[in-house]
Amino acid sequence: MTGTATRYLYIARHGEALPDESGLTEGGRRQAALLGRRLRDVRFTAVHHGPLPRAEQTARLIGDQLKCVALHVSEVAGDYVPDIPEKDELPAESADFCLRFLEGATDEERSRGPALARQALELFTGPVAGEEDRYELVVTHNFLVAWLVRDALHAPKWRWLGLNHCNAALTVIRYAPGRPASVLVSNDMSHLPTELRWTGFPPEPHI
Repeated sequence: MTGTATRYLYIARHGEALPDESGLTEGGRRQAALLGRRLRDVRFTAVHHGPLPRAEQTARLIGDQLKCVALHVSEVAGDYVPDIPEKDELPAESADFCLRFLEGATDEERSRGPALARQALELFTGPVAGEEDRYELVVTHNFLVAWLVRDALHAPKWRWLGLNHCNAALTVIRYAPGRPASVLVSNDMSHLPTELRWTGFPPEPHI
């Protein structure tokens, strides 16, 4: 009889990108290599990454440090708006701010993003079939990291807004059978030297 095992989902935002987003800066490449070095002893079954250059390059630099792990490009791991709430779903004091942030989304983005976000939950979350625990890495963008953390905490759909993650920061979520999802690590940059931390983060106090 097939059992159910624990999934450990490692999620990383891509490294620091060039201004035109055509790839990574030198600092971004260093960030990715250092993250790969941190993860090289994890028994990953797969690395998933978005199709944009900054995510693909980050995944390849991480993959260079891993032991024979296949890289899988996936639109589901890409850069998209995962949910666009109605005004009455939002706290009254912040509703206008949130909606202004999202007002530039096109009709296509408003339909495509939530559909991909639902697929992300189907593909990347929950316990796994079989007897062996699974370790997976998703190299993606800030919005999807926020969406997966929000889901793990059973927060309202809109709550991905306001969750920010640094370039090459690491988040780990555990999905164990019969237990709620657990965010084990969030936005962790301990593998990066001081000068490579906090890139991609809002200009707020850096600890």
